Parts: sequence; C-alpha cells; structure tokens
Amino acid sequence: MTAGRLVVEGCALATVDGAGTEHRSGHLVVEDGRITAVGPGTWTPPDDAVETRRIDGRGCLAVPGLVNCHHHLYQWATRGLVQQGNLFEWLTDLYPVWARIDEPVVHAAARAGLASLALSGCTLSTDHHYVFPDEAGDLLGAEIEAARSVGLRFHPCRGSMDLGRRHGGLPPDTVIQDRDVILRETDEAITRHHDPSPDAMLQIAVAPCTAFTVSGELLRESAELARRRGVRLHTHLAETVEEEAYCLERFGVRPLEYLAELGWLGDDVWFAHCIHLDDGEVGRLGATGSGVAHCPTSNARLGAGTAPIAALLAAGSPVGLGVDGSASNEDGRLDTEVRNALRVARLLDDAKAMTARQALALGTIHGARCLGRADDLGSLEPGKLADVALWRLDGLGHAGIADPVAALVLGPPAPLELLLVGGRPVVERGELRTASEDDIARQAARASRRLQAAVSA
Repeated sequence: MTAGRLVVEGCALATVDGAGTEHRSGHLVVEDGRITAVGPGTWTPPDDAVETRRIDGRGCLAVPGLVNCHHHLYQWATRGLVQQGNLFEWLTDLYPVWARIDEPVVHAAARAGLASLALSGCTLSTDHHYVFPDEAGDLLGAEIEAARSVGLRFHPCRGSMDLGRRHGGLPPDTVIQDRDVILRETDEAITRHHDPSPDAMLQIAVAPCTAFTVSGELLRESAELARRRGVRLHTHLAETVEEEAYCLERFGVRPLEYLAELGWLGDDVWFAHCIHLDDGEVGRLGATGSGVAHCPTSNARLGAGTAPIAALLAAGSPVGLGVDGSASNEDGRLDTEVRNALRVARLLDDAKAMTARQALALGTIHGARCLGRADDLGSLEPGKLADVALWRLDGLGHAGIADPVAALVLGPPAPLELLLVGGRPVVERGELRTASEDDIARQAARASRRLQAAVSA
C-alpha cells in the first residue's frame, strides 16, 4: 500500500465493471492502496493537505491489472526443450529434468517468470507447483519470496503427485510424495502463508496435479482439506485426448465425471485447460460455478486443441486466462494470452465468437472470479484495490486505431507505461522498478545451465 494520493489524468479508461463503463478521456484516483475515484474529464482536487502525485495519462489506456490463473513458474529453467512433443511426450522427457530442481533454481525461475508477467501488465498471478524432490529445500517458500521481491500479488497452489509409474501413473517414482506427507505439508503451508483478508498479497490454494499423477484418495482428501481450511481448489482437467482415454480405461468415466465423483465441482474450484469437453460437461461447469483457466498459447504449443470458451461463458462458468508453464509457453506474457484468446475463439467458431472487450474481461474480472478475488480486484471501481495497468497507445503500432480497447487487444503489444499493485508502482515506462531485470535474467540463465548440467552429468 502507498501513502498519499496518486492521480492518473487524461487517459482513456476501460473499467470492466458490470456496466462496461468506458471513458475516452478521464481520471483515476488512488489513496491508501485503493481506488477512490474513476470518471470522465479532469479531476478536481479536494481542499486538503494530502501529498498528491499526478501522472499525465494522455495517449494511454487504463485497465484493471491482468490476472494469471495458471502457471508453472519453475519451468522457466527448462524453456525451449521438447519443442515438438505432445503433452505426454513433453512430460515424459521433462520429468527427469524437473527431478533435479532445488530451492535456488525455483527462486531464480520464479523471479524471471513473475518479472515477465509484471512487464506484461499482470498484477496477480497464481502458480501450480507440484514437483517436490527429496532434499530440494523450501520450494514453495522460494517462489513466495520471488513474488514478494517483484511486488506482485501471489496465489501459489501447493500441488502434489502421489501416483508414480509403479502404480500406473505417468511421472517417475522419484518425483512423487507420500499422501500423508502431502496433506500435512499442504495444511502447514495454509497455516503459514494464507492471508484471507480482502487486501491480501498472498493466498494459498490446494492443487493435486492431474488424474494421471494423483490417486483418487488424494484427490478426495485434498478437496476435504481445502474446504475445511476455507481455501480454493485447482487442478488440470481435460487437457488432452490421452487424458480422456486414460480415465475411461482406468475409471470407466470421462475426466470431469471422475473428478465430480471425488468432490471437485463448485464455485471454490477452478480447472486448467478444459479443452476436451462435451456440451453436457460445459453446462455442468457453468451450473456449478466451476472456473476455467484458459491457456491458448500453451495449448497451441503442445498441439492439444482449444477450449470451448464461448460455450463456457454462455453456460456461466468464470473463464480466466493462464500463461501456463514457461516450458510450454516460452513467451511468458499475459497480454499475449488476451490477444490469443480472441484469435483461437474465432478460429474455433467464427468472427463473432469473442469481442475485444470480452477478451479483456477474461484477463481481468473473470480471472479475479476464478481466484475468488472479484470483490476487490478485476475492475476499476471506487473501493477496489488499486491494481492498474496503464498502456501507451500513441505510438506507430497503434496509430489509426480509434478504439483504444481494440488497439490493446487486436494491435501489436503495447508499451506498459505504469503498473500499480495496491497503488505501488511496480513498472514505470516499461521498466521494472522493484528489481533489476539484468540481475533476474543472469540468475535465471545460470539456474537453467546448472540444472541441465546436473541432468547430463
């Protein structure tokens, strides 16, 4: 939170509120970490002694900070590998590499991934970390510290795998954990880190990895633990046809039905991917308020397909966006996902399947709904937390696009003029202000080299 007052004036605003309010030229006022005023025209200062910083927003568009609903930050250290494998081939080749991660690798990778997210307009990110090799150190703590250093809100998911190859799962037995250990350490992580307050910078979710890496017992007990502790639930669902075949062969049902039988539907749950759904499953997700993290770039990178986003939205499911693991989306930027979400929706259906404003809503208010933060984040409204992205749209790349939202979503990547998290500047004029980008890049490259050297030794 910042003391004093910050005012952005002269900018276009897309508030993404319930009425879709927009201003061609307006103002945004922030005090004590929250938005106190949003409106058209110039701002009239009150007669008080509050120290005020004024920012000229002419040529810019202010939108809510973007929300990243699915990621695997540790994978930044293994980008560019297995370039032509499908998901199962990709996982099979990379699990032995990930078995060598440790606390320094995870910290360096997470800082790089989170810095990239900040530079792409993201103010709140989750992470799904499910690989915990023996003697690797405090991996969850390492990424939490990375988020604190970059300055983003963070919702890490304590992931898990207990079903190795010996018992019919996909991962090697060296990267799985005992179920009792998983449940105990997950419970301890909630006690140690979870902040339920409205302005929380850090919240924990419970997140077994997948139906083919986690036993039914762990899936059921994880859901019970999350609800007992009042935190959210997350896992992968219906990402590939191979997952569907696996569930049909092993359990006699499709992936969604399998998870539903284990207590995994509800407005406290969000799933990653959800590509291979039939019409009934789409309706079931919507009817239960279960959320979806749509990952268009990663899905394309792995050739997995694309989720039926227009149908999910019509059914009432909150659909946010996810960058997904950096090893299946080397771009690592969330503004790219806003752009690609619109493109793949139209490829799947037609040119009317999604508008630029709907795509922006996926990256903002719908993402906040997925993570349970829509009361305080996801739109620019008085009383909400001051998580704001200010994009510069007056350069050559956007010249001639009269609609600023279309310029942001349909045009080339826009320069990020300012990123506020709780009113605190994290990015200014395209540069990270909370940490050294050069230092982050050097440490990430060093961690990647060390990890891959350990594997080849």
